[in-house]
Amino acid sequence: MEKTSLKVKVINRSAFDLPAYATSASAGLDLRANLEEPISLPPMGRKLIPTGLYLEISPGYEAQIRPRSGLAYKKGLTVLNSPGTIDADYRGEVGVLLINLSQETVTLEAGERVAQMVVAAHEQVAWEAVETLGETDRGAGGFGHTGTR
Repeated sequence: MEKTSLKVKVINRSAFDLPAYATSASAGLDLRANLEEPISLPPMGRKLIPTGLYLEISPGYEAQIRPRSGLAYKKGLTVLNSPGTIDADYRGEVGVLLINLSQETVTLEAGERVAQMVVAAHEQVAWEAVETLGETDRGAGGFGHTGTR
């Protein structure tokens, strides 16, 4: 079965090639830091990292900005507002809000892969105000209601 691709218009003002899928079944595209000079993030420091990318996404879709597992594991860096959402009507530069959760200062270099982006379909809700909700076995059971094992 041949898979069709969603067309996304992009302006690339970075010094790097457009993001590409690493494998044929990858969901995310790696985003690179578009930096003029290296930046350092101290422990618990956070910084908005520019990518140099500007997108035009079709209505009904969003771009989700997610952590890269290798960067989180090896350096303790993650996306603070994970997943970040790039709405279809946003036209500014895509930025990645990173936080350093490690005990050491981490330096990022220009071109370093700092996050991944997944483009996904979404729905908008139409609220229906009611007085009661349908019954379920779970009911109002929330955090930890199923036990510890």
